[in-house]
Amino acid sequence: MGHGHGHGVGGHAPTDRDEVTRSRIVRMSIALGIIASFLVLEVVVALAIDSLALLADAGHMLTDVAGLSMGLIALTLARRGSTNAARTFGWHRAEVLTAIVNAALLLGIATFILIEAISRRGDPPEIPGVALVLTAAAGLTANLVVVAMLRRDAGGSLAVRGAYLEVLADAVGSVGVLVAGASMLLFDWRWADIVVAVLISLWVLPRAVLLAASALRILTQASPAHVDVPAVEADLAALPGVCGVHDLHVWTLTTGMDVATVHIVTEPDVGGVLDRAQRVLDGHGLSHATVQVESTERGRTCERDITW
Repeated sequence: MGHGHGHGVGGHAPTDRDEVTRSRIVRMSIALGIIASFLVLEVVVALAIDSLALLADAGHMLTDVAGLSMGLIALTLARRGSTNAARTFGWHRAEVLTAIVNAALLLGIATFILIEAISRRGDPPEIPGVALVLTAAAGLTANLVVVAMLRRDAGGSLAVRGAYLEVLADAVGSVGVLVAGASMLLFDWRWADIVVAVLISLWVLPRAVLLAASALRILTQASPAHVDVPAVEADLAALPGVCGVHDLHVWTLTTGMDVATVHIVTEPDVGGVLDRAQRVLDGHGLSHATVQVESTERGRTCERDITW
């Protein structure tokens, strides 16, 4: 006995989630076009004036482009689902894998900039502050536009959150580059470029780690942080006629899609347990749950019996 939902095999009618995903795809496509255009500008100027801070900002913008591209692919796959019977959950996990790759890119770029900054510590190059300021200002404008576009979707999708964090980090980086350029123009401080590049990298590192941790929590099928699993078990065990609860598993398929399975043992001739159990699970935010009801009449015991 259970409460089941389809996961993507075969066709299905459009749902509210499909519409939300479609809107996210549109916004991310526009954001990708904006960021990619300014990436080219930053790379050209950074190489022309030999600015490490601007190169660091361009490097983070490159991860923005990669993150937005992979996020678009992940969202598109999740929206289309799968007609393959071997993929009963469709492609929903694609965005989780994307978040891992995004985090790795952020860590890689930050590490590269730190190493390059150390190599320049003895002889910082002469960098034209005006070009640095103008380019950073253009990049900051692009980043702020994209941050505003992605902000509301960042909490509902790891793919979008990864891209959003990268663009937000890039916006902070652009502010830092502006400060470096102003310092060179006003005080002729050649070290500003290197200092800002290091600060940008250090600011990005912990955010990349947090993004990777969120994705790994899903991939390892840990229970969602917002679900109190012992409380779920206690509430199910407290239902009238229930004398045992075992094999309770709660995990996240992808952002916003928590899943649960549980076996409930009842006393003989008890009815309505399935509906009551489903209401309990709904109350804990677990509307996508499979409940198996077993009766002691069939030889089951009321003792806890975890099999895996």
